[in-house]
Amino acid sequence: MASSPCSSVNFDSGLEIKTRSVEQTLIPLVSQITTLINHKDKPKKSERTQQAIQRVGQAVSVAVGRFVAVGEAIAVENEELKEEMGMACFEARRAGDAIAQLTDVGTAVTPPVDGRTTVFSDRTGMVKAARMLLSSVTKVLVLADRIVIKQIITSRNKVLVTLEQLERVSTFQEFVQIFSQFGNQMVEFAHLTGDRQNDLKDENKKARMAAARAVLEKCTMMLLTASKTCLRHPDCESARINKDAVFHRMRFALEQVMEIVTDARPCGETKVLPLSIYTGIKDFKSNVEGLREGLYLLPHQALSGQLEAVVERTEDFTDSAYTSHEHREGILQLCQLARQDTDQLITAWMEAQSLNAKEATEEMELSILKTCQSVYELRRELHKVAVGRAADLLKLHAEHLPLRALKASGGEGNLEAVAEYARTLGEQKEQLVETCRLLCHVSGTEPLEITCIHAEETFHVIGPQIISAAQTLALHPSSKIAKENLDVFCEAWESQLCDMAVLLREINDVFEGRRGDKRAYVSLPRPGKHSANLKTVKAVKLDAEEQSTIAKLGLELRLLTSDMDTEVEKWEDQEHDIVRQGQSLSSMAYSMYLFTRGEGLLKTTTDLFHQAEVLSEEGLQLCSSLHTFSTQLMDEEKVVVLSEMEKLMGLCQQLQMGVRAPVQGKTATFQKVDSSIQNTRAIITVVIYLLPVCNKIVKKYKSERSSLGSPQSWRDRQSSTAVKDDVLNGKNSNGFGVKSLEQHMANLTFLESK
Repeated sequence: MASSPCSSVNFDSGLEIKTRSVEQTLIPLVSQITTLINHKDKPKKSERTQQAIQRVGQAVSVAVGRFVAVGEAIAVENEELKEEMGMACFEARRAGDAIAQLTDVGTAVTPPVDGRTTVFSDRTGMVKAARMLLSSVTKVLVLADRIVIKQIITSRNKVLVTLEQLERVSTFQEFVQIFSQFGNQMVEFAHLTGDRQNDLKDENKKARMAAARAVLEKCTMMLLTASKTCLRHPDCESARINKDAVFHRMRFALEQVMEIVTDARPCGETKVLPLSIYTGIKDFKSNVEGLREGLYLLPHQALSGQLEAVVERTEDFTDSAYTSHEHREGILQLCQLARQDTDQLITAWMEAQSLNAKEATEEMELSILKTCQSVYELRRELHKVAVGRAADLLKLHAEHLPLRALKASGGEGNLEAVAEYARTLGEQKEQLVETCRLLCHVSGTEPLEITCIHAEETFHVIGPQIISAAQTLALHPSSKIAKENLDVFCEAWESQLCDMAVLLREINDVFEGRRGDKRAYVSLPRPGKHSANLKTVKAVKLDAEEQSTIAKLGLELRLLTSDMDTEVEKWEDQEHDIVRQGQSLSSMAYSMYLFTRGEGLLKTTTDLFHQAEVLSEEGLQLCSSLHTFSTQLMDEEKVVVLSEMEKLMGLCQQLQMGVRAPVQGKTATFQKVDSSIQNTRAIITVVIYLLPVCNKIVKKYKSERSSLGSPQSWRDRQSSTAVKDDVLNGKNSNGFGVKSLEQHMANLTFLESK
């Protein structure tokens, strides 16, 4: 985050900036003021420098004037903020005028002896004006941000009122009418909270918001079918239990969103994550390494106490019935080794203190290294156990056999069989809940810990809901609504298993040093670019049901981008054209995945179609690189690469034609979205196959490069080798690849922000 300009001036406004949009708006202003302050430190300036400073001062004043005009307009529309906003705008305008006056060459003081004038003779006045300007502008932005929060609260209140109405309805006609209104309100709330989630600076809050929004997304569809089932079978106790659980969970998720948005908790509580083993080891290791800087900062028992707290938490692994004897013994041995190394460190530490040493002794340094290594080995073993358990569970339950059995026995009206398979699902739920708890211990970042906790809660809640839905179907086996209701809850379970697979990959990424969160592709096409062949259509946002349907495709796309990243990272040459184009495709596909969750930079279907067209063009560029690459290959290798290249070209052209085709109506637009994501998924699948094939060829060529054929003359050989090197190493003769394009786009964005 480009926050350095803000910190370089260090003008504290006394207001906490919680969103990226406020911070990004302040950065250009801080940068300009920093320029003015820095120039003040130089007493002598040429006429040209003075004029440049004057232009900056005037630019600040003009920009502040425009900014204040917007603030004043907001004040008029929001009576409750009128006084505060008016005062902040007045102070900002006054400070802007003061800066313009202080940088005006015409008002400079009498020139000194050497004939040059000195701008900013009044340093105190300049600093005071700069402080006032930054403080007042920040206050205007924070007040404007309060309006966004108010919109979310208002939207939430509407949802709550309609939710209560839905809970009390007694007829289908009334329910359909109110649910239609509820659906529209939920779409509005989803987009407002999605924008807020993307704007939050605090990564933990973002993760909590994502978890709460995921609950609301799944529960909206559940609420529909659970309520319909209850209306159709009003005397059915299991149907009522099923419906009540959905309403309770929705209210809880809405409350969580409000806590994040308003930064408040009931009764002044503070949200504290349960301490994980990863966090415990990180803190312990930090204190151990801190002994190098200060031998007298900690009491001896602090280290041993910290380690014991970590060892105590490993009981979640060793006490589990699902942990193998071998793994249990391995964890216990590593805990004992960490204790021994820590005891040796404390002994060496005490000896150093008795000698009044000012820094760590050699013996102590060796003990520090051994202790850090032993806790790392413990963390690695725990990671292996947790991730291995999760991977095995996902494979074991990939066929969803208990769900199928519950559907079948419920449809047959067999209550005994439903009870039997409910026990099986209950055991599966307990395994998944415990595994999520273990993953939380080794997740590696707090946002991933939050996601693990969300997964644990989701399995814990949905398991019993599936069972109550199956019981309802068994009691009413001919009921289509009861069957549909069970299907929806089973789909939510399957969706959470997919989410768990994504979570597992992200935890592995963090442990192996790869990025734990993936950036969205930011080179979003601007109006007039990449859209010459697109007819202007009304931008559409998907409703809750459509978002839920498309989210399943998105999860598959997310898993594919993870596979693609893994293949890309295996390449030694990360600057190879094929690698760079593969990375670009992966990033764009990931931004499309975020769209399926109602997140990221792609807000409407028009944004999605623009992104899909850019992706298709990038895919065709990759085809061009592959064709050039194939010209230097042997027949068998060439056939494989060209065959896949032709397949990729056909898919890219299909995607391009699809997104350029005009459509009318909501259903047609949704089908176009579905088709675009399906085609993107097919493109990424082909590229995932091609990446290791091409990487293997490049490695093979490099190993054989030293033994070129002897019949060639030295000069011919050197010439052909140079060409072949360029081709196989992915060097592009025009020098204008994806990276330079992104740099140009970044420069444009920077200029637009000024």
